Amino acid sequence: MQIQAPKGMKDVTPKESYKWQYIEKLMRSACAEFGYRETRTPVLEHTELFARGVGDTTDIVQKEMYTFTDKGDRSVTLKPEGTAGAVRMFLENKLFADAQPTKMFYLYCPVFRYEKPQAGRLREHHQFGVEVFGAPRASADAEVISLAISILNELGIKSVKAKINSIGCPECRPKYNAALKEYLKANYDELCETCKTRYEKNPLRILDCKEKRCGEIAAAAPKVLDYLCPECQAHFEELKASLDALGIEYEVDPMIVRGLDYYTKTVFELVSTEGAYTGTVCGGGRYDGLIEQLGGPKMNAVGFGMGMERLLLVAESFNPIPEPNLVDVYIAPVGDEARNVGLKLAGELRKHGVKTEFDHVGRSFKAQFKYADKLKARFVAVIGEDEVKNGVIKLKNMADGTETALGIEGFAEKAAELVK
Repeated sequence: MQIQAPKGMKDVTPKESYKWQYIEKLMRSACAEFGYRETRTPVLEHTELFARGVGDTTDIVQKEMYTFTDKGDRSVTLKPEGTAGAVRMFLENKLFADAQPTKMFYLYCPVFRYEKPQAGRLREHHQFGVEVFGAPRASADAEVISLAISILNELGIKSVKAKINSIGCPECRPKYNAALKEYLKANYDELCETCKTRYEKNPLRILDCKEKRCGEIAAAAPKVLDYLCPECQAHFEELKASLDALGIEYEVDPMIVRGLDYYTKTVFELVSTEGAYTGTVCGGGRYDGLIEQLGGPKMNAVGFGMGMERLLLVAESFNPIPEPNLVDVYIAPVGDEARNVGLKLAGELRKHGVKTEFDHVGRSFKAQFKYADKLKARFVAVIGEDEVKNGVIKLKNMADGTETALGIEGFAEKAAELVK
């Protein structure tokens, strides 16, 4: 039986990797413009980090985490999201002692959730995320939304709608929870079993349930915006003013609560409204209590996450990602002496920054030209017995068929000039 990848986990083949590199390069460039620096955290963390940080009423912790006991009898988990690990890194390395804010992003972030695989969302998928620590003003919330939108726009995803909400803080949330529970009490028996559990621990999470009947019940529930304390209300008004200042259109959607327990105040989603995929392509918000909850100082934080697989799906529904030029010069030798000369020239061309391919199979001239054309090589250097004897190599332009004769001595330098 042929071994296959586990269900919900997918390879990125050499033929596809340029798409990832294209988006990653764009993301790095955008993050640099906004002043964010990269972080990388382990794929494996202690389970307690997610139980405390993500929240034990979330679907992630209750149903989806890949958790196991290691050989040291410790409970460890493949990370199901990026923020908790970034906060742990921030605390463990005492970055809170630096001048704030700390602005970071992560690109290589595989996350694991045991859920039903779907288009753009696999059991192992990859997140691009940004986190800002130590920035209390709502302008930071607006900045991360602006960064996300600029990346989506650069990818050609123009039809993006920003939806925002505020879910309050520990001061005003209890009043809202009480009102929500009072409303839900009459429909308690119709809630799904998961939401019945949430009813006591975190009723706000019921608003995020994907079960049809729970959604119908939640639609008429009291709105959290009506219960905000003066501080949360002022923060939300500043967010709207900041988005206005940045020229970002938005819609206030009181049903957005996000799927993680650590959120406070601002929550938002960016939704693609056209193309092959319509739905959320980015989500995030503020989590002012998480750093303190995980043992650090009292400090504000805000960020977002984007699923890379879903982003690729959406981006290519608007504009195919351009394939890069992989081969400038294909060296086509025939004969042992010609191969040695060609191998030497390949090394010299690469030192001049020329993308060079060399025949390692032993094909005929005809077969090598066919293969070079398949690789979309811009030029082919033919090296046979006559070329070695005469010290002259013909460099053929594959676009127009013209040939340029170059001496073997100084070939690499002259060829590089032609290529560039």
